[in-house]
Amino acid sequence: MRSSARPWPRVPKILTNSYMNATEGCTAGTPQGASAPLGGSAPRVAGERGGKQRVRVQRRPVHGVLLLDKPLGLSSNDALQKAKWLLRAEKAGHTGTLDPLASGVLPLCFGAATKFSQIHLDADKTYETEIALGVTTTTGDAEGQVLQTRAVTCSVGQVVEVLDQFMGAIDQVPPMHSALKKDGKALYEYARAGVEVEREARRVTIHDLELLDMQLTGEAPFLRLRVTCSKGTYIRTLGEDIAAALGCGGHLRLLRRVQTGIFDLSRSITLAQLEALPEGERLAALLPVEDLLSPFPQVELDEAEAGRFLSGLRRRLPDAADCPQVAVFGQQPRALLGLAHIKAGELIAQRLLTPVEIAQNLEQWAARKAYPPDAA
Repeated sequence: MRSSARPWPRVPKILTNSYMNATEGCTAGTPQGASAPLGGSAPRVAGERGGKQRVRVQRRPVHGVLLLDKPLGLSSNDALQKAKWLLRAEKAGHTGTLDPLASGVLPLCFGAATKFSQIHLDADKTYETEIALGVTTTTGDAEGQVLQTRAVTCSVGQVVEVLDQFMGAIDQVPPMHSALKKDGKALYEYARAGVEVEREARRVTIHDLELLDMQLTGEAPFLRLRVTCSKGTYIRTLGEDIAAALGCGGHLRLLRRVQTGIFDLSRSITLAQLEALPEGERLAALLPVEDLLSPFPQVELDEAEAGRFLSGLRRRLPDAADCPQVAVFGQQPRALLGLAHIKAGELIAQRLLTPVEIAQNLEQWAARKAYPPDAA
């Protein structure tokens, strides 16, 4: 049985060899699995059982970012493993977890992109959420057991005043039902055992808190909000605290992440949409690795300087101002080399792609141009 994926064409060797040749004599090694063909090969037979052959999926080097619209009920890791299987990728990681009870944009990093995923953990996030007023639960969301029911008597003016109180820098006590660890054990494990442990408040920042809709009367009063916040903010705790300040209590019944850093839902794809694509077209759903570094200034190096930079040597940039992070590119052909910083006129490497990763990345994106998604 052979894979149905369309084989990627090979780009001219001059493209893939320039960075390889430029680093001859360098100490940078080749990553494991780098010799595997980019397009993958036919699935290998792993053995037989009951007279039937069992086929193992052949992994391949894949480089890029998948903006996934994660569904409800699926953990971030489960979503990652599903996408990794659909792309037959060798290496993958995500840029921070999104709760199983939340949906929305979750950037997944593949191959060389995993080297820069940590940077995105610090990005601001934007959520749309709905707070059910008058009912508190054990978990702070709709999955928990009801603790207390109270009448909602607040006015529109009080809602506006309370929301203003939560703007800017605030202190939050992490919820017991969270993955935050205490003495090496996740808080939710203590919570499931009926144990509550002391948690220190943490400073977070609410950049924007927009009231989208509300209903303060009837059987199901609620607030619908759009929240833009710093990393480490627990929207579930924010919702509980807002409802408590209104005097009625409440819990989260909807949470959707609509933006993280520079990435929003407009370019996202669902797992169902990715699976529906022919296998040979799934790589076209990826964004380039360099999109992770797009907020940073760029530096371009010629072929000789690129080779020295990739070997870890500092490069002189006498007219350049100090900068904490810059994206570094080679010119011939244009290719991402890594992340660096500039200090006292020197370009100092922080995270580098290997020559093999650069060659594979060039080949993958040249193949994408040769075979766009609509070219059946």
